[in-house]
Amino acid sequence: MRHKHKDNLAGEHRIGDIGQLTIYGLFMALWISDMVLNYSNFLNEYIPVAVRLPIGIALLIISGYMAVTGLLIVFSKKAQSQGVIRKGVFRFVRHPIYLSEIILYLGLLLLNLSLASAIVWVIAMFFLHHMSRYEEKLLLDKFGDEYKQYMKEVPMWFPRLYRK
Repeated sequence: MRHKHKDNLAGEHRIGDIGQLTIYGLFMALWISDMVLNYSNFLNEYIPVAVRLPIGIALLIISGYMAVTGLLIVFSKKAQSQGVIRKGVFRFVRHPIYLSEIILYLGLLLLNLSLASAIVWVIAMFFLHHMSRYEEKLLLDKFGDEYKQYMKEVPMWFPRLYRK
């Protein structure tokens, strides 16, 4: 989908939205059914809820924060009209909205350790990485050296613990 109304966006892969929705639906179907049928969540017996629950909830909160703030930065009326977005969560990783999706799945996995759902999580990570690479090509075409410099300064997925 091209974002003709947003000069700071380059576009996204044509199957991006439907792919994400499909993966999310599959993940949730397996995750919920595994809670009921217990076909691949035997690891829940080995890792106590008292350990999994607080970490899972913390990850869900982090995911929500990253998604909301990232989307607000990109789609708000105040969003910069030209150039690479470098503020907010975009200062720390180049794809905070996709990263929030990965963290969401991980948080849910900690609440119910479903191996079937974990397989879908791995598929989601590969899919989102592919989507990110595609979008980065579009951003390089649109912003050139400015985006190249951003790529050097800001990691794709894992925030740096130090500043360059």
